[in-house]
Amino acid sequence: MNASNPAPLRRFLDSIRTPDLPDLGPEPRTGRMSLEVANRTVTRFAVEAKLTPPTEAVLRSAALLWHDHLDASHEISQNIHSPDGSFLHGIMHRREPDYGNAKYWFQRVGHHACFPECARQVASLLEASAGKEMAGRLLPEGVWDPFAFIDLCEEAAELAPEDSTRRTLQTIQRVEFDALLGHIFLRA
Repeated sequence: MNASNPAPLRRFLDSIRTPDLPDLGPEPRTGRMSLEVANRTVTRFAVEAKLTPPTEAVLRSAALLWHDHLDASHEISQNIHSPDGSFLHGIMHRREPDYGNAKYWFQRVGHHACFPECARQVASLLEASAGKEMAGRLLPEGVWDPFAFIDLCEEAAELAPEDSTRRTLQTIQRVEFDALLGHIFLRA
């Protein structure tokens, strides 16, 4: 796969996208793929893109997480001993919700190579939506803070699904997910 070509990333994202965003918690959406369909989709993509088994495992964990199959994603991510695996593991625990465990896994991530992209996109998003206070928490000194994001998700857990803060956090979760996948595809 050509690292300078974003087409494979777009094809993968298009193959797993849903009309609605994943929730911040474990609640499954009606528009998600079944576990079987999600696995078939990843397998087909992996064969067509000639992915290595480690890259396929990371993408499978990500796709299952996107489609609310937290346990199945967890089984994979806990066996990926890299910052990418820890990142997915952390997102899964944040959605579970087990916020302390999510922070543990993000500690294991360290400073991930996709954090600058997260910061750039989140700053742009929050500037457009007048989210200065949220930006101050998530981007101290312009740097993505995954621990602050975990805290905000925990605070939003009691908000109604249609609450604008909760919706903004779901959009930020998509930004985080897309930045991680972009990083994975650059390396593949």
